Amino acid sequence: MTVKDIARESGYAVGTVSRVLNNQPGVSEEARRKVMEVVEKYHFRLNNNAKHLKQQSNSGVAIIVKGTKNMLFAALVETLQQLIKAKGYASLIYYIGEEEHEVEQALQVCRDRQPLGILFLGSNLENFRECFDLVDVPCVMVTNSAEGLAFENLSSVSIDDTAAAKTAVEHLISLGHRKIGILGGEMRHSNPARARYAGCLCAFRDHNIDFEADVQFAGTYFTMEGGYQAMRVLLQKMPDITAVFAMSDVTALGAIRAIKDSGLCIPDDVSVIGFDGIELGQYMVPRLTTIQQPGASIAERSVEILLQCILEKETSVKEQIPFSLIIGESTQMLRQNR
Repeated sequence: MTVKDIARESGYAVGTVSRVLNNQPGVSEEARRKVMEVVEKYHFRLNNNAKHLKQQSNSGVAIIVKGTKNMLFAALVETLQQLIKAKGYASLIYYIGEEEHEVEQALQVCRDRQPLGILFLGSNLENFRECFDLVDVPCVMVTNSAEGLAFENLSSVSIDDTAAAKTAVEHLISLGHRKIGILGGEMRHSNPARARYAGCLCAFRDHNIDFEADVQFAGTYFTMEGGYQAMRVLLQKMPDITAVFAMSDVTALGAIRAIKDSGLCIPDDVSVIGFDGIELGQYMVPRLTTIQQPGASIAERSVEILLQCILEKETSVKEQIPFSLIIGESTQMLRQNR
């Protein structure tokens, strides 16, 4: 009789059985009772040598983060680590590049560390369609939606990116702006960027405003440098621009620097609205108008859902958290002479 045999007969994962045998937290009373029934039935005794060899594996939650310059993700990782630690688990953090394959990374982590579950920050849905069926632990996309992916072990907690971006552009429209530029993410690698772009198009269409993508859109990664360079491109293509929506706050910060370096003022000459609600945006001058993602709520629900799936074998959940429009000082009514 082995731990795997107990897992098979009790109906619980090997990780759950291991935590019961080692008297660790994070196991429901029902799971503990059923596992111990099997243990007593077969008079199982844990091999202490095997316990020592395995004590560093299958006891943590892996967090895979795409990109190293996303301030929203940095804050979320810190919160996720605190929540996971409070539940009695270890965090295994892995940072990968924007263009790297997060599911292949997950498969490698599963082989090397045998995590109980995985949290993904930054996800390309095509990568999941390609090979996620090989991942056999519960997973949660954090800030990205898994809608359209029918994997029983893949949940998500996010806002409605399309509706949020539509709200951002409509805020600019309500202030009288029509010559609006869009600073976006890399569409090839970012599902949120694609969803936010769709929201922008919806806002223009609903208000009967023409949108020329070749002129009014500049794609970039969600970084300050990317925002700076993309804004310089927009200023060249749209010398009469009066407002810009940046698909992330860090992109907006770079854009604001580029606008200032061009001799223009914010918001007198160009209004700027961001997306994410990072703390830094509320301390800059002018204070950034933005769409706020409720990071604490997203992190809490992501950890709750993941542990429910690990411990209780709950089915996958696709949950949306409400977003907020935060009015700062970087947007204002269009001046009549513009």
